[in-house]
Amino acid sequence: MNSKEPILLTSPSNPRLKQIAKLRQRSHRDDEGALLVEGYRELKRAIDNGWKPHTLVTCPELWLGKHEPALVGRCTAAGATHLQVVPAAFAKISARDRPDGLIAVGPQLRRTLSSLDLPPDALVVVAESIEKPGNLGTILRSADAAGAAAVIVCDRCTDVQNPNVVRASVGTLFSLPVVETSTAEALAFLHERGFRILASTPHAEAFYTDFDLTGPTAVVVGAEQVGLKDAWLESPDCTAVRIPMLGQCDSLNVASATTILLYEVVRQRVAKDRSIVPPPAPHERGGDDPHVDAQHEAVHHLDEARRRV
Repeated sequence: MNSKEPILLTSPSNPRLKQIAKLRQRSHRDDEGALLVEGYRELKRAIDNGWKPHTLVTCPELWLGKHEPALVGRCTAAGATHLQVVPAAFAKISARDRPDGLIAVGPQLRRTLSSLDLPPDALVVVAESIEKPGNLGTILRSADAAGAAAVIVCDRCTDVQNPNVVRASVGTLFSLPVVETSTAEALAFLHERGFRILASTPHAEAFYTDFDLTGPTAVVVGAEQVGLKDAWLESPDCTAVRIPMLGQCDSLNVASATTILLYEVVRQRVAKDRSIVPPPAPHERGGDDPHVDAQHEAVHHLDEARRRV
């Protein structure tokens, strides 16, 4: 049973903090089966979706709002050991220029295609060989916003468990199923379930707006430099589509392109049934309700801490 009182650590060289800092490296994450989550919004979304951290590191001097204590309580109630540190020690493990004093470590997320329980007329995103964690995280964020039922990562080039994926997704890695598999298995999965598969490529004749996307739909995107593999473009199950490009550039950032494709699906589905759109969300910024002065003070604390490390 974990004590409700935090364990106070003041040294940046503390072995526990050194071990957490190592989790920035994929080899250490995989050895430990660990996922590192930094930031209020990211951690809150993780907890809201049932993730249970085993370690929580806090630095109250860096908090930006008033709801952090409640989130800390939820983490410790879920079984997390609470380590409270000073800014100099937090700087040792944080990867952010403007941290908000919350880092948690817990189990990695692992799902399989067979575990997916897709609704009728599901929207699925397939991301093949995406190289940059920031792009993959942004794709997850857009997929969540568009109401996708799942994201399938094929022939991965970046680690889904990378903290930068968590950050760029703003924690939506926890709010929708993400499956890692091969291109062949993903294609077979979608074929068996009767999906309309849109394979995005700048070399297609058809536009992405030319088709009815209100039924089961898969949007497939690939790496910016090499595009999708021939398995998608040559499959009779797939329809190659392009986003019209009117300038000299012949391609878009893959995360931007994915968002454009997804929101055509959203447009068509909302036109068919506007009631699927929830009411506007309450305004949320930074650490839920940060104050400018508090944010400036947090940056000052961290700058001072880094100078002392």
